[in-house]
Amino acid sequence: MKNPVAYFKKVAQEKREYREAMERVRALPEDYRYVYDKIQHYMWSHVAGDGMDMTVVLADLVDLFEQGAADGKGVLEVTGEDVAAFCDDLLANTKTYAGTKQEALNRAIMGKLGKDRP
Repeated sequence: MKNPVAYFKKVAQEKREYREAMERVRALPEDYRYVYDKIQHYMWSHVAGDGMDMTVVLADLVDLFEQGAADGKGVLEVTGEDVAAFCDDLLANTKTYAGTKQEALNRAIMGKLGKDRP
């Protein structure tokens, strides 16, 4: 770790932002809170690494849910009925266990077969 003080300050800031986001979630209508909780649980079970990119995704989700609620939409109008697919779309640019395992598999095979990966 290059600068432990900077790292811990960053972690503390991210924790503050997460707590603030959770306060915003508690202010959402009940159906939005329920779906947010389920999505959060689903997504955390797929994230790899330190999960820091996940906090950004979840903060964006709070924004999206707040806007949907303000517009008078039902939560499934925001997510669609295939909530798992909605989650997978949100995770598309986030490092996940599946993505990590896929990368490792491809790297191992290409390494063994002498192929360079782009």
